[in-house]
Amino acid sequence: MPNSTNQFIKPVSCRVNSNGNLEIGGCDLVELAQKYGTPLYVLDEETIRAVCRDYKKAFSLYKKVNMMYASKALCTMATSALMYSEGFGFDVVSAGEMYTVYKAGVDMSKVLFNGNNKSVDELAMAIDLGVGRISVDNFFELSLLDELAKSRNKSVDILLRITPGIECHTHEYIQTGHLDSKFGFDLTQIDEAVEFVLSSNLKLHGLHAHIGSQIFETAVYRDEIDILIRELARLDEKFGLKLDEINIGGGLGVKYVDSDLPPSTYEIANVIISAIEDAIKKYNIDAPAIFLEPGRSIISTAGVTLYTLGSSKQVPKGRKYFAVDGGMADNARPSMYQAEYCAVVANKPEENSLQTVTIAGRFCESGDILIHNIELPELEEGDILCVFNTGAYNYSMASNYNRVEKPAMVLVNNSQSDIIVSRETLDDLIAHDIIPDRLRVDV
Repeated sequence: MPNSTNQFIKPVSCRVNSNGNLEIGGCDLVELAQKYGTPLYVLDEETIRAVCRDYKKAFSLYKKVNMMYASKALCTMATSALMYSEGFGFDVVSAGEMYTVYKAGVDMSKVLFNGNNKSVDELAMAIDLGVGRISVDNFFELSLLDELAKSRNKSVDILLRITPGIECHTHEYIQTGHLDSKFGFDLTQIDEAVEFVLSSNLKLHGLHAHIGSQIFETAVYRDEIDILIRELARLDEKFGLKLDEINIGGGLGVKYVDSDLPPSTYEIANVIISAIEDAIKKYNIDAPAIFLEPGRSIISTAGVTLYTLGSSKQVPKGRKYFAVDGGMADNARPSMYQAEYCAVVANKPEENSLQTVTIAGRFCESGDILIHNIELPELEEGDILCVFNTGAYNYSMASNYNRVEKPAMVLVNNSQSDIIVSRETLDDLIAHDIIPDRLRVDV
């Protein structure tokens, strides 16, 4: 079975060039750092397109597949346009993500709006923009959405998000399918939700579930599909509902470090397709359309972050620290999830004389450590550190902690680099600040 892009640590176009520097998308990373400054998010278009095509090829044997990119992993207008050009729809979880894909020119009928506490304004926006599906998470939202639909004299197409009771072996913060979760209807609540829908302005098409993120197991998908299709069959028998859609979420893991061994998109596709075939025979129903929502596995490997090395500190009889000009504000994952990363020095990627160092961030927190105990060449101030696999959740979770500007983002391909997110300025930081007149002083 072929490898797929989610099983690589580095972007597919990553190589050492004739200058002895690391390049991605035909662009020298040292030159990118000089041109655009650091920290700098770099995305490789070739890698993004490769993994999109991996997914489409892997699932090509099942004719009713809808690929929905999970925008929460990374959402910009440029990346939305890129995914859309590869035939992907979108899973969005906020007005901001919805508006971004809308302004990128996406057909909104290919968008699903997901989330556990959608506001009135967000639900109204989804209806008015013609979002294809709203995944309803709870009874409060069912009632609210029905009121909005009736006020507009519209029928709104929905899925019910359920909690299937499956616990995958991932970080507890990114488990979403187990019973004690903030997301979705419990299995015992489905009938009550369906009874509400049948007397509402909502049209139910199927069921939706997520089982987690950064998943390396495959059996959990089989379990999830069995539960979803069993419920479709049961609802048909009890209510005469011919539901024909299941959304199984995303969650496929990626390779951050050598010890990570995620299954390929082809392995996952085989498991999912065979699980559906088995379940529809077992429960005697027609094959449903399936919706998948990969996010991390689409974008993560395509991204790297460039930093400039600054100060260093040797703890007596302890660690050697080197600090970079970014950290937890542009990559919160090490602090939040104890996430691990690989890195190389972009201006000397092939040096063999290595030392063990810890890469610290610049922010005023002792926990602002990007990488513990990594083997790197002798480091000097001004070296360019390239941290791999930062495409997912780095920009999405970025903050202005310590009042530091968020980095720029560039898309690279065929030796061309294009800014797709401008670097914030100091004026951007204060753009929404307001001083009341009673506090105002002349400056």
